[in-house]
Amino acid sequence: MNGDLITPALTAPERLEFTPRQWEDLLSQARRSRLLARLAWRYDERGWIDAVPAGPRQHLRGALRVVQRQRDEVLWEIDRLRFALRHVDGPVVLLKGAAYIAADLPPWRGRLFGDVDLLVARDRLAQVETALMAGGWVAARLDPYDDRYYRQWMHELPPLQHVQRRTHLDVHHTITPPTSRFPIDGGSLLERSVPAVHGMGLRVLAPADMVLHSAVHLLQEGEFEGGLRDLLDIRDLLLHFGSDGAGFWDELARRAAELGVGVPLSYALHHVERLFGTRPPEALRERFDALRAPLLPRAAMNALLAIALRPDHPACDTALTRPARFALYVRSHHLRMPWYQIAPHLARKAWMRALQRRKDARERAAQAAAQNDASHTTR
Repeated sequence: MNGDLITPALTAPERLEFTPRQWEDLLSQARRSRLLARLAWRYDERGWIDAVPAGPRQHLRGALRVVQRQRDEVLWEIDRLRFALRHVDGPVVLLKGAAYIAADLPPWRGRLFGDVDLLVARDRLAQVETALMAGGWVAARLDPYDDRYYRQWMHELPPLQHVQRRTHLDVHHTITPPTSRFPIDGGSLLERSVPAVHGMGLRVLAPADMVLHSAVHLLQEGEFEGGLRDLLDIRDLLLHFGSDGAGFWDELARRAAELGVGVPLSYALHHVERLFGTRPPEALRERFDALRAPLLPRAAMNALLAIALRPDHPACDTALTRPARFALYVRSHHLRMPWYQIAPHLARKAWMRALQRRKDARERAAQAAAQNDASHTTR
């Protein structure tokens, strides 16, 4: 067994046997890849959890409790959002993790996430922001550049946080930036949205749109530490929605072509099939093949993604891991905005990170000096 333990643990049909050291590495890989709850759910669902050694079993059961507590908290947050936005005109759509919980979709059972995402019409952003502020959500303090970056260049408001519950909220008007290579009309997504099972009046994306959002997010965000988790989300959605036969798959291909996001979808489908064996029906294979990028860029991207989508853990890294993820990070920014915006933006981010590192170093030095002085005083 190679350094990657989490992928076979999540995909092998039989329960794998691990040594104590391998269990330690497996749990470490699961945590760093944001997959501990998914691993716990798989073992619990298959009745394997009681056969796990006592130490690892405690971690798995703890992850299951965290997932259930998160579900309860998110449902309460959805109720509070519904109340705060009750006078807003037009649909309010939940995205990603909150949508999986509200729609009772398979990914929620093993997924931990840090914020709630909403989609509303662009011409309702001011009304939504005002209503949320009245309900206790406030924007983080940003400098003028970052505030302008969100409001003019991005597809969302600056992040919000509730003043009492400390919950985080992102409000989108579409799922890709207006300057993106894959611009998507948010109004089209809203029109096709459907009521959520536990949405309390809020909605979720239509099945095909939900898969396309996950695929575009995976390829365009540029952060691959949780890439394997996101790919598993897509696999779960494909299996769930595709259980009705070819109807969902036909709609997925049609919708991808209509929205112009066939290339991100094709990359996601390639790696879902490579790692988990899930693939479109053979009768529709040619339609999905037609969405792919040309051969040479497709081969290069698939090679980079095969490296970047490995678990985020030193045991799974190679000499090419950091270069591959950096190349995909830069590419993600190129997809989201033109070069004349990228260069100053990335330069500013690098400068701000350097300033933050210096600030952190000074604070650590001051703390060390204070501790040293305190130790001399007590002698």
